[in-house]
Amino acid sequence: MRLRALLDTDALGLRLLGGEDELDRTVRGVMTTDLRDPSRYLSGGELVLTGLAWRRDAADSEPFVRLLVQAGVVALAAGEAELGDVPEDLVVACARHRLPLFAVHESVAFATITEHVVRQVSGERAGDLAAVVDRHRRMMTSGPAGGGPDVVLDLLGSDLDLRAWVLSPAGRLIAGSKVSGPALPAEACAGLAAEHLAATRTGRRGPHRVLLDGTTYSLFPIRSSGRSPQGARDVRETVLSDWLLAVEADAGDWPEERLDLLQGVTQLIAVERDRRDAARTVRRRLAQEVLELVQTGAAPAEIAARLRVAAPVLLPGLGAAPHWQVVVARVEWDGGEVEGGPVAQSLLEEILVDPLATGPEPSDRIAVAHTGDEAIALVPLPAVVAEHDGSESGIHADALLAAVRDPLAAGLDDDGRVTLGVSAAVHSAEGLRGALEEARHARRVAAARPGRVCAAGHQELASHVLLLPFVPDDVRRAFTARLLDPLRDYDRRHRAELIPTLEAFLDCDGSWTRCATRLHLHVNTLRYRVGRIEQLTGRDLSRLEDKLDFFLALRMS
Repeated sequence: MRLRALLDTDALGLRLLGGEDELDRTVRGVMTTDLRDPSRYLSGGELVLTGLAWRRDAADSEPFVRLLVQAGVVALAAGEAELGDVPEDLVVACARHRLPLFAVHESVAFATITEHVVRQVSGERAGDLAAVVDRHRRMMTSGPAGGGPDVVLDLLGSDLDLRAWVLSPAGRLIAGSKVSGPALPAEACAGLAAEHLAATRTGRRGPHRVLLDGTTYSLFPIRSSGRSPQGARDVRETVLSDWLLAVEADAGDWPEERLDLLQGVTQLIAVERDRRDAARTVRRRLAQEVLELVQTGAAPAEIAARLRVAAPVLLPGLGAAPHWQVVVARVEWDGGEVEGGPVAQSLLEEILVDPLATGPEPSDRIAVAHTGDEAIALVPLPAVVAEHDGSESGIHADALLAAVRDPLAAGLDDDGRVTLGVSAAVHSAEGLRGALEEARHARRVAAARPGRVCAAGHQELASHVLLLPFVPDDVRRAFTARLLDPLRDYDRRHRAELIPTLEAFLDCDGSWTRCATRLHLHVNTLRYRVGRIEQLTGRDLSRLEDKLDFFLALRMS
């Protein structure tokens, strides 16, 4: 479609601010962004929609527009909801670079424009797509109540005789057609997710053709705005969290028009994904606030007050959560180029849902924060679960591991590892600190095991981990002073960083290579420092007992 056609649709609420001579440009796609530099997510030919959150002052407009032009963007549409009128400096910058600029009325959602552009672009390429997308647009524009991804999959089944499903990276069924046969079995979901992750790690472009149990499937990535594997700096940043569309057909036999059809459908489903991701922002902030209170030793009453604020968001309509669980995850990649915390955060948000639960809504009850290389999930247990206060309630490490191990191992390939730790359910703010320590220690137990994906639960922990937060202060001081004071004194005199080295060594489970990489040291330098620690303390870091003593001392200091 051409830019000029956008102005002919009153429902889009677009007003041209500049670039009238460029309105015959062809639009090939659409992207919504508020990144200061979205260029790595652009492939050329897009209409870019922005709410202007990237703009801090007038000087920001020129470099933003320049980056868009260099990436081949055909036009920019700026929303008026945030600042009122579109800033004059942005108008000037677009005019200087001959980039058409539209203003979007505050009453018009970017999702409406996105769906219109996808429908028009795809409709010009395939007649059958036009009917499907038009019907889907009418049902979805009102939001999730219109049916969400299930609606467009039903249309694929009824109009084009295509069976299709939306899957999470761990193989959970998020949406599926209800008009073309039985649901996809859980084993098939996990198998397709594993095949998709393995293909993505090889760098092959979708769709990926897969033969599973005698049936041929074509797998299409669902690329939400700013999350395209081709646009990311490293595919490992998104491979463990992106959805996929599985179609029971061999796309290798399709004409170009039919491939365009499915690509358009993935963009429509991505709208729902974007809505879900936007809703995560509040939950992430709540989790971060609670985590900071717990880690800084805030009073239980203060933590309880924050939990009362969080509960209605995480359990809408169900009131306060009687019980909570903590899940800790760490994602580690060889070489250390990819930061593990954000990847683990997105991963937990995808997998901490009952594998038998369909739809994106259950994940709205998971709050995940990340600190350093680990992600921490605060999982509320509603009354229906909490009433069964026994070993069978809540999330279990073995069940969680069984549900996600095979697909995630394929995405990790030979250079990644995921370790998970699960706490017991706690029923008060006083128990959260112990639950966090418990989940972290359980993850360390998992890390000591072989395999790409490992998990451990609270049942596998010794009692001292449960009691650690409640050790009297005088006992803490005496214990930590005997082990750590010689190292602190040495660090003060020589700036040797023995304490940070000890923490990293234990955190890497005694792995010389991983610890040296994390500290940016030669292995021989690391061995020298560990030898100095052993000499000053009279301990042997190859012995489990001494490692445990140091671990406890660091945790209680």
